[in-house]
Amino acid sequence: MDIRFAETRDIPGMIDLLCQVGEVHHRIRPDLFRAGAQKYDEPALAQLLTDPNRPIFIAAEDDAVLGYCFCILEITEHNPVLMDDRTLYIDDLCVDEHCRGRHVGQALYDRAVAYAREIGCRTLTLNVWCGNDSAMAFYEKQGLKPRNIHMETIL
Repeated sequence: MDIRFAETRDIPGMIDLLCQVGEVHHRIRPDLFRAGAQKYDEPALAQLLTDPNRPIFIAAEDDAVLGYCFCILEITEHNPVLMDDRTLYIDDLCVDEHCRGRHVGQALYDRAVAYAREIGCRTLTLNVWCGNDSAMAFYEKQGLKPRNIHMETIL
């Protein structure tokens, strides 16, 4: 398995995984997420691949995309309340449902952590939807802890 930056040739595999993620979110919160939806289409992915502040890592084997990790570099400077900071935010991490249990997610997460350190980030952050118990357990195993809690009441 190779962990590398995503390339244009990976877009079809990324779209397949985006559909899988969309279904996970729809199953957890059908009141928020549409069935059959995906977060990015092919033109949006092609644009993201050109953005140096939006690195995407791919786990590949024999040209098959096994998983991805979409990241966003967040830089806070000169904020009147917040300290200057550099954070790598994991926007989305997905492993193909047929490849789970092969440590693909671990390899992608480890690469994101290493990259964050390489570019001088102080923290790595992400969000997990309540109800996505397997993702929550995975991230807790990595040592992540809640930073804040986003709450709601349905009216």
